[in-house]
Amino acid sequence: MHSCTTCSDPHGQPLPLTRRQILSQAGFGIGSLALAGVLSDMGLTAQARAFTPSPSSADSLSPLAPRQSHFPGKAKRVIHLFMNGGPSQIDTFDPKPLLKKFHGKTIPAMKGLAKDRRLGGAAFASPFTFSKHGESGMEISELFPQLAQHADKLCVIRSMFSDIPNHEQGFMMMNCGNIALPRPSVGAWTLYGLGTENQSLPGFVVMCPNGMPTAQSSNWRSAFLPGIYQGTYINTKETDPEELIANLQNDYLFPDQQRHQLSYIQQLNRLHAKQRPSDPQLEARIESLELAFRMQSEATDAFDIAREPTAVRERYGDNIQGRQTLIARRLAERGVRYVQVYHRAGQPWDSHASLEANHRRLASECDQAIAALLTDLAERGMLEDTLVIWGGEMGRTPTAQLPLTPKIGRDHHTDGFTVWLAGGGVKGGTVYGSTDEIGLSIAEDKVHVHDLHATILHLLGFNHEALTYRYAGRNFRLTDIFGNVVQDILA
Repeated sequence: MHSCTTCSDPHGQPLPLTRRQILSQAGFGIGSLALAGVLSDMGLTAQARAFTPSPSSADSLSPLAPRQSHFPGKAKRVIHLFMNGGPSQIDTFDPKPLLKKFHGKTIPAMKGLAKDRRLGGAAFASPFTFSKHGESGMEISELFPQLAQHADKLCVIRSMFSDIPNHEQGFMMMNCGNIALPRPSVGAWTLYGLGTENQSLPGFVVMCPNGMPTAQSSNWRSAFLPGIYQGTYINTKETDPEELIANLQNDYLFPDQQRHQLSYIQQLNRLHAKQRPSDPQLEARIESLELAFRMQSEATDAFDIAREPTAVRERYGDNIQGRQTLIARRLAERGVRYVQVYHRAGQPWDSHASLEANHRRLASECDQAIAALLTDLAERGMLEDTLVIWGGEMGRTPTAQLPLTPKIGRDHHTDGFTVWLAGGGVKGGTVYGSTDEIGLSIAEDKVHVHDLHATILHLLGFNHEALTYRYAGRNFRLTDIFGNVVQDILA
């Protein structure tokens, strides 16, 4: 027998349920249990979100609240300078003087290189000279004279490799750890794990002037992580801080009026959320509204480089790269966890032709700004806990297609390109890994993109195998089932 308010006679006395009614109501309960299990497997319940680090404040419910990592990390924040398109390692940080011997000629079969299809075309010796710099004697191209003054701060990895020499897949691998499937980006994982130190600014900011890079917003997606961890894109072609972020200010309501209006809207959202507990999309929307309101005062200040002393602005340079690199420092200084800076929309470093002219121009646009960033961070005591990353999604071949002309360029190359790191717990003045004599393949100490990601997370204080999120019945992580921390580059 069962009694309830809906099963009673006119006098309020409970009536017995029929067998059909009992089975029908029990079926709903069984269905609810099954649904809960399915949602858990999909990662859509609170219980399914295991493995995320705990908030540093027990009473904080914000998904952006600062969180404790697995162990004390050397880096607290990341500035990723993305040279989209693939800069040539042979012309920047990995000199190959032997190419001069074969310049303009087909490279003969050498030990370990026989039958390698990439030997087609002609050897293309670098048109740039290399010099040794710093106490480390690091060899750096003439393309980066100001950055070369910081040689002893750099940790250059010459043995990077990735999976496919195509731009879109290369972008996805470098940013998300997968060449095709929708996976959260490095910045989203970082924000998910650490939260952010400034609740009035996005914790993950992406800057690119005049449009977006190849693969567009997929580079900073949150994928199955809650949407609040997605990167916030800023088009840095604008110089007016009030135009950098669209609709930042409300021209029709005073702040207190906005606060009352938002409070009412959020009250309705919370009532809605009670009926849909642990809905990540709804939670992200609620948090985004609060963040947008708080950004009205903080963001204008953060993006306004006119507030910097003249000497600082001149140090970075009066161009787009100088402005957005200075903004990156200002954001990092204000507690933004992950800042990514693209050189320009598309893939500007993709020099299939006119490599000498293009690389010289591109390097001159950013050399001053990058050197200024390292100087500025060091002077402010921030370099030791700020990880700076430089590189693209791939490198370039040591060969070019015949015939050689003044407009010669290099093709895509993923088996031995260069990325450098600085600050944040890496060994400065270090060169790790090497390529063969002509730069065709890796000679020693291979570093896959998964290994780079594992190392970045380690520097931030995470075991990359334990920073996971349950989705679709399994625990996902940035490095998938791969990745090893490159211990030899850790300070």
